[in-house]
Amino acid sequence: MSLETDLLIDRRRLKRRLGAWRTLAVLALIGAALGVWHGEAGMLAGPRVARLTVSGIITQDRKLDNQIAKLAEDDRVKALIVEIDSPGGSVAGGEALHDVIALVAAKKPVVVVMDGIAASAGYMIAVPAARIFAQAGSLTGSIGVLLPTGEVSGLLKTLGVSVDEITSGPLKDQPNFTKPLTPEGRDVLHGIVMDMYDQFVEMVAAGRHMDADKVRQLGDGRAYTGRQALKLGLVDAIGGEREARAWLAETHDVPKTLPVDDVTTEGLAARMFAGSLANLFGSAWKSVFSQGVMLDGAWAVWQRPGG
Repeated sequence: MSLETDLLIDRRRLKRRLGAWRTLAVLALIGAALGVWHGEAGMLAGPRVARLTVSGIITQDRKLDNQIAKLAEDDRVKALIVEIDSPGGSVAGGEALHDVIALVAAKKPVVVVMDGIAASAGYMIAVPAARIFAQAGSLTGSIGVLLPTGEVSGLLKTLGVSVDEITSGPLKDQPNFTKPLTPEGRDVLHGIVMDMYDQFVEMVAAGRHMDADKVRQLGDGRAYTGRQALKLGLVDAIGGEREARAWLAETHDVPKTLPVDDVTTEGLAARMFAGSLANLFGSAWKSVFSQGVMLDGAWAVWQRPGG
């Protein structure tokens, strides 16, 4: 038999093997998809515990807020676990998330689990919970509001650039990127920040059943470790999700065996690729379809020292 014939036969064998492997891969994918579908369908049909994971910068997300609000009326949801790993975010986003979590907390038990950091707006969204768990080294607190602004008038003057503006009033151009704040403008902006701060204090006082003056003493913007926060009454216990599930079982008869369903605005296909099939596809789905973050307005966010 010639060398060319041998090569041809080997090529055909390799092609058949590749075809078989491709068929098996497709069948495995279909089987995994059906398994996820049946698993989720079974979970959604019975009682469960919902888990909301809040990570990174908090911004307003109306779709997510609506999903959370629906939990309050869903009799299949026996409790909500809120897992937080966030330095904070926009005041509006934090307030909106706080309010929908409070809506759920009025109907069923809500417990918070703090990971590495749950500061500023990240703490704001924790206070409606009936129980807050933190790690001993979690960073939390940082109760306060900041309104960042800046101006480059010195640079423009050096470059020989001047800017003229016609306004309807003396405060219409405050703050302004092309000139310093006026004393009147600073007073107005400070008033806005302090009004937002007062709202923050009221949320903490109501959620933690603390006197507002006590909250103001603690709320000078500083962050606390989980252990410090426990002593100050800002959190209730040291622990994680395991301790949260134990507390739900002991105090609200929510069995530890109930499945956990993550709150998300993603469809089933995205959840399959980002969840159960992650070993095959990694986090590509989330990387490609993740939304960008716009940073603007007033912020309740922890500022890293020296940052």
